[in-house]
Amino acid sequence: MIIRKKVWPNAFQAILDGKKKFEIRLCDFECNPGDVLLLWEWDPELKKYTGRKINKKVTYVAKTRDMSRYYSKKDIEKLGLQVISLE
Repeated sequence: MIIRKKVWPNAFQAILDGKKKFEIRLCDFECNPGDVLLLWEWDPELKKYTGRKINKKVTYVAKTRDMSRYYSKKDIEKLGLQVISLE
């Protein structure tokens, strides 16, 4: 399956450079090893896509509910989180 997601510029560049090989996302979508994340760079200040995109294969998915620093407690309790390892 191909899953399209927004990525902010700093994270997009780190993925593009090969430095960032994982994603931490709300568990609000199904994601499994073998799926492809189609990552679209999103500029949060301009509130629009930059036009840059990259495909990354999902190799591992770990789900947790202990990331309250990054997401609201309400969303974490409702959806949980997933750590997505990328290749």
